[in-house]
Amino acid sequence: MAATATEPLQTRVLGVQVSVCPDVFEAALALQQRGGGQIVTLNAEMTMAAIADPSLGAAIEAAQLVIPDGAGVVWALARQGYRVRRSPGIELARELLGHAAQRGWRVALIGSSPQVMTQLGAQLRQQLPALQLVFCAHGYQPAEAWAGLEHQLLAARPDLVLVALGVPRQETWIQSIPGRRGGLWMGVGGSFDVWAGTKKRAPAWMGAMQIEWLYRLLQEPSRWRRMLSLPQFAWAVWRGA
Repeated sequence: MAATATEPLQTRVLGVQVSVCPDVFEAALALQQRGGGQIVTLNAEMTMAAIADPSLGAAIEAAQLVIPDGAGVVWALARQGYRVRRSPGIELARELLGHAAQRGWRVALIGSSPQVMTQLGAQLRQQLPALQLVFCAHGYQPAEAWAGLEHQLLAARPDLVLVALGVPRQETWIQSIPGRRGGLWMGVGGSFDVWAGTKKRAPAWMGAMQIEWLYRLLQEPSRWRRMLSLPQFAWAVWRGA
């Protein structure tokens, strides 16, 4: 069966599910119309993490839409005969925010630091004045606060929930929320920092050359251990694991 814009074809990369579709934005809107669900943005690093971490693997397996966020996943899909575009999660999330502002969706933002969340709110109010932000909470909450936060979040009845808690926490947290129904729920990693202006995204030419990972490494040298998963991913795909 061929993939359509609204009905993705499901396949796997190293055993981790991924959706093949020509337009991830249209697929996300179709998912919302079907009652909503979780969107995961899959790259090589997350794929290897999912293999090592059963809880992350289970969260991705349960997600309704898994988009090919990283160049490595796109390359792995091409080796299976699937020609897809790389679909950065930050771009899909921003497009969904614009759509939410136009359609009157109720939006919730969770994660990042208190400072970033404050700056993000100001930026979004300026850029998308019609956006209905019905719930915002930073990610540095004490452990005992999360149950109440989840209750408040569900009571806000959001149509779009963007979660910036980092991998794997954002994916597993979304899956763990009891009573989660309706709306689109998506982990967005460091997107809040970029939108708030506290960090910069890689230049377009680095994205075109598919080396955004190098820019992130230069910004955050502490990520070097995590980058070791990239050659491991490439080797596993190459040998057909």
